[in-house]
Amino acid sequence: MTRRTLGLVAPSGFMPDPAVVDRAAAFFSGRGWQVEAGESVFSREQRFAGPDELRLADLMRFATDASVDVVLAARGGYGLSRLLDRIDYAAIKARKPVIAGYSDFTAFNLAYLARAGGVSLSGPSAGDFGAAAPDPYTIEHFFGLIETSRYSVDVSLDGPAGEHAGRLWGGNLVMVAALLGTPFFPRVGHGIFVVEDVNEPAYKIERLFYQLAQAGVLRQQQAIVLGDFDPVTPMPNDNGFDLAAVVARLREIAGVPVYTGLPYGHGARKLTLPIGGRAHLTVRRGGRATLELSAYPSLRRSSARRGSQD
Repeated sequence: MTRRTLGLVAPSGFMPDPAVVDRAAAFFSGRGWQVEAGESVFSREQRFAGPDELRLADLMRFATDASVDVVLAARGGYGLSRLLDRIDYAAIKARKPVIAGYSDFTAFNLAYLARAGGVSLSGPSAGDFGAAAPDPYTIEHFFGLIETSRYSVDVSLDGPAGEHAGRLWGGNLVMVAALLGTPFFPRVGHGIFVVEDVNEPAYKIERLFYQLAQAGVLRQQQAIVLGDFDPVTPMPNDNGFDLAAVVARLREIAGVPVYTGLPYGHGARKLTLPIGGRAHLTVRRGGRATLELSAYPSLRRSSARRGSQD
């Protein structure tokens, strides 16, 4: 059996607890993987995992190294926005790495898609594998996806029955909106737009959706799928204004079907999704849905697999 290699890189915030990295490395070592970590994983400068130049060099080294099978962001935080105009997207696209992260990593996911048509993964970071008790659902669907060229998962969604197919894209809502109007925002028409966020007040979430709607982004999609937003930060002036109210208004202004309930986001239990890959979403009456994913980099390019139900 081929021994796989994992590359850990911290392109954004520093790791507050080095033990998380140790546990993540032990997790993969226990599965027979070799683990390499960039200097950024152990570095700190202000709120960042070392200077911009170090984080950029680590990201480029691992993302273009043919001996590294999977590149995993150590965590999110903030910092990738500083690097976007210096990343060599064409060099990464030539390698087509399996590269994953979430939260601030959305900046890379979308920029890579916009600048090179590259597909990368929005899913767990080292922090998820380095948790005291990694979530079995997250583990199953991460490895299920990267070990096959096509992946299917059954989920429960709230929204109208229907069938939608297109390019899957999105990620962290704040980061998506932050890139709007820049060269790093992909122009995706007839896509399946999946978003999540955490620790944001309901009014800010709605404002971001209005920004995307008024920019013409939402009505160009096939469907909008919402992942986790918990916890939503309560504000003194909310007076009952909550995420449910935001979703109701989103359904009024989006112009396309809106679904909620996808297990995806900042929580411990999350799917891994290919940003820029192909998706086929079938939603049946009663909310049972099947999400079929394809056209993404994987460890095996010619197999198909179905994940367990949620």
